[in-house]
Amino acid sequence: MIKAAVTGGAGFIGSHLCKELLRQNFKVLCIDNLYTGSKENIEDLLPNPNFEFIKHDIVEPIMFQADQIYNLACPASPVHYQSNPVQTMKCSVLGILNLLTLAKKTNAKILHASTSEVYGDPLEHPQKESYWGHVNPLGIRACYDEGKRAAECLCMDFYREYNVQVKIVRIFNTYGPKMAINDGRVISNFLIQALKNEPITIYGDGSQTRSFQYISDLVEGMTKMMNQDDFPGPINLGNPGEYAIKELAEKAIEICGSKSKIIYKELPQDDPKKRRPDISLAREKLEWFPKIPLDEGLLKTRDYFKEKLRKEITKN
Repeated sequence: MIKAAVTGGAGFIGSHLCKELLRQNFKVLCIDNLYTGSKENIEDLLPNPNFEFIKHDIVEPIMFQADQIYNLACPASPVHYQSNPVQTMKCSVLGILNLLTLAKKTNAKILHASTSEVYGDPLEHPQKESYWGHVNPLGIRACYDEGKRAAECLCMDFYREYNVQVKIVRIFNTYGPKMAINDGRVISNFLIQALKNEPITIYGDGSQTRSFQYISDLVEGMTKMMNQDDFPGPINLGNPGEYAIKELAEKAIEICGSKSKIIYKELPQDDPKKRRPDISLAREKLEWFPKIPLDEGLLKTRDYFKEKLRKEITKN
């Protein structure tokens, strides 16, 4: 039985990945320090004899044996990574260094979850993997943006110098069930505010754009990339459908039957104005493309948050 380790495995994306790997008959080791991850995300997996959870921070070295390592360990929402920027940078750089060193020792394949944030506030649109980005290295987002860029550098150095089997994916905005209510991401913010009939907060004038991929599409792309033998990446995984933030807010109000009004606040520093992936490379190398349209994914995510809020009200 093939063994896969998933760091950040109790997080939003990691928990979905763990579940899919178990479905594919992998033995799964889930590693998480529970800083932004939650045991609740993996409680349905814990009884499975092929699933093991270890609480650990990958900033500190760890030893285990696995055929595949998926590195998803890093706070990914601005609320979380800006609240402890030094730890965010340490997780990105020291964490991947520890895992690459382990992969080199054990001859494991390693997939690193990078991000569309490596493109910064892009001057190229849509963004191809060949684009070097437009990042402020001194801004409030730099701990995450530059941390992920440095991690990609380390991955490629281990690939070239030590022949480590490295895979790099650049993840664009992803959403779906198991997102944290307080993660500060636009879809979770809008749906929670709409369900509570609270004002929906747009930062800037709402004309800035994003692309949104449903979680199952991302997980499929990641597993396909891990099993692609001759290409280290980086490769974009995202949905090329592009939506203005104001349009997303209006969708949230509509599908929640909400009485919420839209309010506007100042755009945060270095917040990208446009973000959309060019996925030509993923289509060519992985025969991958997203299948879940935004309207369908939003309904599934709305239902998840509706039930989550109901449980919180019942608990209190």
